[in-house]
Amino acid sequence: MESSNIIQTEYSEHLEKSFMDYAMSVIIARAFPDVRDGFKPVQRRILYDMNELGVKYDKPYKKSARIVGDTMGKYHPHGDSSIYGAMVVMAQDFKEGLPLVDGHGNFGSIEGDGAAAMRYTEARLQRITQEAYLADLDKDVVDFVPNYDETEKEPLVLPVKVPNLLINGAEGIGVGMVTSIPTHNLAECIDGVIAYMRNPDITTEEMMQYIPGPDFPTGGIVANKDELTEIYRTGTGKIKLRGKIEVEQQKGGKERLIITEIPYTMIGANIGKFLNDIYSLVETKKTSDIVDITNQSSKEGIRIVLDLKKGADVEALKNLLYKKTKLEDTFGVNMLAVADGRPETLGIVEIIRHHVNFQYEIAIRKYKTLLAKELDKKEIQEGLIEACNVIDLIIEILRGSKNIADAKACLTKGETSNIKFKSKESEKMAKQLHFTERQASAILEMRLYRLIGLEIDALMKEHEDTLAKIARYSELLSSRSAMAKAIIKELNDLKKEYAVPRKTQIDNLAEAVVVEKAIEEKDVIFLMDRFGYAKTIDVALYERNRETADAENRYVFTVRNTGRICIFTDKGQMHWVKVMDLPFGKLKDKGTPIDNVSNYDSKAEHYIYVCAMESLEGSKLIFGTKSAMLKLVDGSEFIVGKKTTAATKLADGDEVLLIQKVEADDTIVMRSKKDMFLRVACEQIPEKKKSAVGVRGMKLDAGDELSNIYYLQDGDNENVEVKGKEIALNRLHIGNRDTKGVKR
Repeated sequence: MESSNIIQTEYSEHLEKSFMDYAMSVIIARAFPDVRDGFKPVQRRILYDMNELGVKYDKPYKKSARIVGDTMGKYHPHGDSSIYGAMVVMAQDFKEGLPLVDGHGNFGSIEGDGAAAMRYTEARLQRITQEAYLADLDKDVVDFVPNYDETEKEPLVLPVKVPNLLINGAEGIGVGMVTSIPTHNLAECIDGVIAYMRNPDITTEEMMQYIPGPDFPTGGIVANKDELTEIYRTGTGKIKLRGKIEVEQQKGGKERLIITEIPYTMIGANIGKFLNDIYSLVETKKTSDIVDITNQSSKEGIRIVLDLKKGADVEALKNLLYKKTKLEDTFGVNMLAVADGRPETLGIVEIIRHHVNFQYEIAIRKYKTLLAKELDKKEIQEGLIEACNVIDLIIEILRGSKNIADAKACLTKGETSNIKFKSKESEKMAKQLHFTERQASAILEMRLYRLIGLEIDALMKEHEDTLAKIARYSELLSSRSAMAKAIIKELNDLKKEYAVPRKTQIDNLAEAVVVEKAIEEKDVIFLMDRFGYAKTIDVALYERNRETADAENRYVFTVRNTGRICIFTDKGQMHWVKVMDLPFGKLKDKGTPIDNVSNYDSKAEHYIYVCAMESLEGSKLIFGTKSAMLKLVDGSEFIVGKKTTAATKLADGDEVLLIQKVEADDTIVMRSKKDMFLRVACEQIPEKKKSAVGVRGMKLDAGDELSNIYYLQDGDNENVEVKGKEIALNRLHIGNRDTKGVKR
C-alpha cells in the first residue's frame, strides 16, 4: 500500500467526530420529533405506510402485524416491537392528546396493562389523520426521499395542517439531551396558529390568551398557572399537576373521597404505586381517617374511592394525599425538537412560527401543483372547444390521412401534403390549424359522443370552472394575505369538526401543607424474633405476657417510641431504624422484617447485636472478631445521623463475632476452632475509636481462628461441650490478654 493512501489523524479527533455523528444520527433520525409535523421518524413512517396500504377510516381494519411488517420492510429497518409500541401509543386516548390510529382490540389500559400481541390486534387510520395529517400527499407538497435500501420513496415530513408537536406532545431520550413536551387542546392550538398568522409579532403572554396551558388526556389540575408564561417563553420548566378529588356524602354523616382525575404522570404502574402509598399512610399511622380503599376505575374513567371514618378531617386528608403521594406531581417541560436540521429548545411562539412557515410552504406547493394541473386542463379544453367549431374539417383530415402521424402534423403544423382533401377550400383551412401537441392528442382520442350538444355545453361549463380555479390559484400564489385566509378557513373547518372541550383545569393553588400531629412520647417494648421480624408493643401488654414474649423473641427491651434501634452486623456495619417505622400492635402480630425498614441486608450480612440508640449514651461496647481482635468503644460514637455507618474497621476476611455493652467486672471467653480457650477480664481491653482495628486478644496458631466469643457477667453459669465433655466457662481461669490460652 502506498503511503499516500494512509490518512493520519489524531485519535481523539476521530473519536469525537464519530461520536458526534452517532449522537446526531440518534437525535435527528430516531429520538426527537421534527418541529414541522411533530413526528419522530417511526411515527411518520407508520402513518404513511397505513395510508399507502389503504387502511383508511372508512375501510376495514387490518392486522397490526401486517402494518408493522410492511413498515419495517419498506421504511423503518428496526425492531418490530419499537414500531408496534409507537403505533400502540398513537392509538391510546389516555396518552395522546389526539389519537391518530383507530385501534381495534386490546391496546392497553391507563393502569399500565400492555397491549395484546400485534397478531391479535387490528388498526386503521382515524378520520382526522387522513384529513389533517395525510391529505395532499399527491400534490407534491413535501419532499420525498429514498428509503433505507432505495427501493421506495418516503416523505421527509408529513403535510400536517395542525401544530401536532403541541397537540400530541413528545417524549424522547437522545444522546446527552431529552425532550418532554406536554399535550395541548386542538381547538386552542388552532386559535393560537390563527392569532400568530394575524399578528406575527405576538408575545408569549398574548399567545397564552389562546393557549392557556397544557391539556392532558387524563384531565387533572395544573396548580402553578403563574409560572406557565415563563415555561412557555423559554421552553423549559416544571408544571405542577394535581389529581381531582370530589367529596361524596354517605349515610350516617360519613364522607368518602372520590379521585376522578389523575396527573398525567401517574398513568401506568404509578396508579398501583399510588394505591400502595395510601396503604402505607394507613399502616404507618400517618392517617387514621381512611377505613377502606377501592379502585373502581373502568373504561369510562378513573374512580378511586377512599371511605372515611365519621368526623374525618377532609381538607387535612386531601393535603396529605397531595404531599405524600403521586396525586400531586411535576411534569418536567423541555420543548426540544428538530428545527432546520438541528435540535433546538423552543418556546411556544417559536414552535407556532415554524409550523406557520411550514403551512405557507406546503400551501404554496399545493396550489402551484393545482395551478399547473388546471393550466393543462385549460389547454386541452380550449383545443376541444376549437375542434368542435371545425369538426367537419377535422373529420375530413382524419378520413384523408394515411396514419396518425400525418393527421397530427396537419393539426399542429398545418402540413397537408400527405392528406387528401375534398376541396381546395378545406386544404386552405387545414393549413391554418395550429393546435398544440397535447391538444392534437386529445382531439385524436376524442370520442364521437362528445359532439352531442349537451356534452359540448358540459365542456364549456367545465372550461369556465377551470378558468375560475386558475384565477383563484393565481390569486393565492400572488397574495400572502389571500393564502393566509385560505389556511385560516381550512383550520376553522377542522376546529369546527374535531374540537373537544378542555379536560385539564388551570389554576393557582396553594402549596399543600401537612401539619404533623404531635406524637405522644412514651415507652414501648421492642420485640425481634430469631427470623428478624420486629415490632413494638405496649409496656402493660408486655408485663401481662412477659414469659411468652421473652420465650418467642431474641431481643426484648424498652425503648422510647420516638427513638431509634441500632443493628450491628458481622460485617462491621451499624444500621438504625426509627421506632415509629416499626408496626405497633398486638403480641401475636407477626411484625415486619427488619430488612424492609432499614438498610440492613440479610443476604449480605447478619445482625449480631440490636439495642436502643439512646441506651448507648454513657456506655461502652466491646467488639471481638474471629481473628481475635478486641477493643472497647464509647457508645456515643454510634449516635449518628447517617442510617448506615461503619461500626469498626476490619482486616480483609475478618468478621465480627461479638458486640456487647460491658460492665467493669465482666469477662469474655475466646474459643478457637482448635478448641483453645482463653478467659480475660474486660478491664484488660483498651478503649479505641470505632475506626480502629483493636488489639490482639489471643495468640492463635497458624491456620486457627476464633469460632466463638462468650460474654460472661457476674453470676452467669454457661456450659459448652468439647469432645463430649461439658466445660463450665465461669470456672475457667482468668488469664492475660494476648496469650495462647489452654487446650480443652
